[in-house]
Amino acid sequence: MLFSSQLFIVVFLPLSLAAFYTFSGRHILKLFALLSASTVFYAWWDPRFLPLLLGSISLNWLLVRLHFRVGANWCLTAGVIVNLALLGLFKYANFFAESVLSLVGVAHDPWSIVLPLGISFFTFQQISYLVDVRRGEAGQYSLLEYACYVSFFPQLIAGPIVRHGELIPQFNTPVWRADHLEMVGRGAVLFSLGLAKKVFFADEIAGIANDGFAIAEAISTMDAWSAAFAFSLQLYFDFSSYSDMAIGLGAMFGFRLPINFDTPYRATDIRVFWRRWHITLSNFLRDYVYIPMGASRGAVMSTMAVVMITMLLCGLWHGAGWTFVAWGALHGAAICCSRLWINVGIRLPSLVAWSVTMITVLVGWVLFRAESFSDAFAILQAMLGSTSITDNLADGDDWTIIGIGMLFAILGPTNVELSKHRLVQTRTVAIVSAILLTLVCLRVGQGRGLEFIYFQF
Repeated sequence: MLFSSQLFIVVFLPLSLAAFYTFSGRHILKLFALLSASTVFYAWWDPRFLPLLLGSISLNWLLVRLHFRVGANWCLTAGVIVNLALLGLFKYANFFAESVLSLVGVAHDPWSIVLPLGISFFTFQQISYLVDVRRGEAGQYSLLEYACYVSFFPQLIAGPIVRHGELIPQFNTPVWRADHLEMVGRGAVLFSLGLAKKVFFADEIAGIANDGFAIAEAISTMDAWSAAFAFSLQLYFDFSSYSDMAIGLGAMFGFRLPINFDTPYRATDIRVFWRRWHITLSNFLRDYVYIPMGASRGAVMSTMAVVMITMLLCGLWHGAGWTFVAWGALHGAAICCSRLWINVGIRLPSLVAWSVTMITVLVGWVLFRAESFSDAFAILQAMLGSTSITDNLADGDDWTIIGIGMLFAILGPTNVELSKHRLVQTRTVAIVSAILLTLVCLRVGQGRGLEFIYFQF
């Protein structure tokens, strides 16, 4: 079920909170209530994949337990391999088969493999735990604690990618603390603001992007720019709203989840962009790919090679397609150029640096969204003005919402900042949340709610 659905807002969330707080004084029952809610939430999408999730959790936990019992690192290595193999099977089997067979001129008949929801996210979370255990940076947890950590429903489907040390210790802290009610109130506000951003911005802008990319081969210059801008805003509002809602939901249960976005479209450097966009993924790649491969400890060229490998993997993680790999390569090359500029002492004026960064990001989003390279190149060529097509799909209303979206995305403030404002008091929380939730329910009831983009990754 969607966070923005009436079923979630009116039925599932109140029942889950009621069960959790009813047993808040009993640790085991509290966690069991949380795990029950999370398994129901996941099974609601497709019950066929619930055994996969629970089996993956159980296997990883058993391998860690075996490691501590016999002192063998092969248990952890086997766990990483199994996790990657499952991800490869469900997400990349058809992609790899098609790529290999195309080299010998053989057509691939795609296998009927359904991608389990959230597999990219819960796989990375479990890999991070296995690696931390091998590094001596993590200990054992009970099966119930570990299962609650991996399956915690606010972040299960599309992040943030939460580390074990960021969540599991919070399970053991008292639920009713001095700042608990304030935390719950701010969580409700953040959840409501995220809902509003999803339904009234991301979903409204989605139509502009979809219409433009649907006619990529015959698009005008103005429509190409409107489609590119619209998708960049749709993706930001869609994914950041999910993160806002996940963090807000976590706070409503008394847990602090890591921030995933910090005004990335203000960045004046592509490296800064990646410190602000999908922060938990960037941190994962830094800590488990970039640094272990020896980044910044070798010569300039070896560091650049590590950067490219990391970003190529980042692109492939996002999707099983060569356009995603190209998107990762573009960002990798941009990061390498940025490092070189800094090393030789080049300093661009802030406005110029921001413009270069945003153009790079915009070009990347065209690759990210396009169904094929031909569609991507057609839109990029149209953006350069190399088309005689003058018909415009985007009207004044479309450009107005794009303009408003750009102002919000660039100038802020973020929903996280708003939820922490001193003016957010109990009465304000109740009024604002009630109004936003009512409006969202009415809009969704009219069939206007869309799935989150990152569900497909």
